Amino acid sequence: MARSATKDAQDLFHSLRSAYAATPTNLKIIDLYVIFAVLTAIMQVAYMAIVGSFPFNSFLSGVLSCVGTAVLAVCLRIQVNKENKEFKDLPPERAFADFVLCNLVLHLVIMNFMG
Repeated sequence: MARSATKDAQDLFHSLRSAYAATPTNLKIIDLYVIFAVLTAIMQVAYMAIVGSFPFNSFLSGVLSCVGTAVLAVCLRIQVNKENKEFKDLPPERAFADFVLCNLVLHLVIMNFMG
């Protein structure tokens, strides 16, 4: 039983890796940015758990900034993906401009929340 589960997991990992190898480079860069934002949020939560959360609004601002940026980057990835038929008429420059504008609004709100 364990052997078959291990083989299934290896087959799944191999198929995911081979499918991701065909992903365009610009989508891989966006994926790395999302991973970086999520890891930064996790590090902030771990720091808060170890040290404490004295300025709680600063902690919330940092975590929400990372999570919001990751969500906006995922939206950018969806819009820039050529295989997505919903956004085929949307040029990548427009999607990037939307991403930048939404990030600007997000961070202005976060700076206002932080005080």
